[in-house]
Amino acid sequence: MLGDIYTHGRFPVTLSLVHPEVVSIFEQEYRALRPRATMPTFDIRFRRFTSLNTTIRLREGHVRVNLSDILEGAPESILRAIAHILIAKLYRKPIDAALNNRYRRFATSEVVVRQSERIRQARGRKRISSAQGEHYDLDEIFDSLNIRFFHGLMGRPLLTWSEHSARRLLGHYDSAHNTIMISRVFDRRTTPRYAVEYLMYHEMLHLRHPVKAKNGRRCVHSREFQAEEQLFPELELAKKYLKTL
Repeated sequence: MLGDIYTHGRFPVTLSLVHPEVVSIFEQEYRALRPRATMPTFDIRFRRFTSLNTTIRLREGHVRVNLSDILEGAPESILRAIAHILIAKLYRKPIDAALNNRYRRFATSEVVVRQSERIRQARGRKRISSAQGEHYDLDEIFDSLNIRFFHGLMGRPLLTWSEHSARRLLGHYDSAHNTIMISRVFDRRTTPRYAVEYLMYHEMLHLRHPVKAKNGRRCVHSREFQAEEQLFPELELAKKYLKTL
């Protein structure tokens, strides 16, 4: 998810140390949140993440922070908002709503979103299996739905079954790699075709209705998206089947 902030995570290869001014911003925000606590040492680095994700970790009085290199050159007000959010989450303090909104507006701005997409295309690796499964062919299902619902005008993205039978991420459209993935758990003889069709149709709607940002928040399922989803004839049957998983 674009712009998510985490308090743990695996650290990628270091790109560069952060300037002393950024360390100073983190120290100031720490003091504002914990006025009487001992100041920890901050190890803050820009790293080559494939998105805007940011991490923080505390170990033995030492705080390690990883900032996406997308944030290099970001305004001080944004870095200050990030420092506040990270430190507040780390020490379980209330997050200032104004600073949180400031960061969200920045993270969902058109410029940052486009830059993040370009970086994901360049750095991200997409594991592609095959559209042809043991029981269902995703290419055939896409083409059938394209004719039924989109007059055959939707360009076919890369289609693939997932490598594993995932039960949490059932389907996904990756705009950076123009790929629709469907969980292999559905490639079974006992899976009704309408369930696979619904998953594909849902991801096709993501292709038709890209994610938009409004007031610093991402709108994934717009009103237009939801209205078109209701046009799927076996919608309720499909949703009921998915719940059985």
